[in-house]
Amino acid sequence: MEKRQICRAHLLRKAISFSERDGPAGGFGREMLDYIGILFDYWHQFKAGQMSREQLRERMAPVRLQLEVLLERGRDAKLRQLSGSCADMLEHRAALWTFVEQDGVEPTNNHAERELRAFVLWRKRSFGTQSERGNLFAERLMTVAHTARKQKRNVLEFLTACCIAARSGGTTPSLFVPV
Repeated sequence: MEKRQICRAHLLRKAISFSERDGPAGGFGREMLDYIGILFDYWHQFKAGQMSREQLRERMAPVRLQLEVLLERGRDAKLRQLSGSCADMLEHRAALWTFVEQDGVEPTNNHAERELRAFVLWRKRSFGTQSERGNLFAERLMTVAHTARKQKRNVLEFLTACCIAARSGGTTPSLFVPV
């Protein structure tokens, strides 16, 4: 769990949905939004070089404590569609703060979501596949196509070379780039 980072953008959307409710859930959501706002302020200051990693850790410590106390209150409140979400977040609490401790980890997974967007749109437009075999084919083909594009290789040429190698018994080309 310490190697994962739960996306803060998803938690932000969850907090917004809580804040739009009436009663205690709305108050909880607004308080959660306050802490998330502070969290992103500190993160942006860190990314802009206005504070060190150690300063980020120091400033984030009380925010972490207060947000986790808030989540515990939400879990214990037994509010429909809020307490379960809070319990889930607490169950994964180690993955809420990886970005504070680990270099190269962002608080959101926006980069990963952008990387997957083309595949999500393909699935939506084509209605996906109709079998496990189709799912496996699509997964593998999309992985190969995406990896080849990231390496600035021609996807059609790579796939053609794979087919020729398979039919002739030759050596299959590899997408593994020597390091």
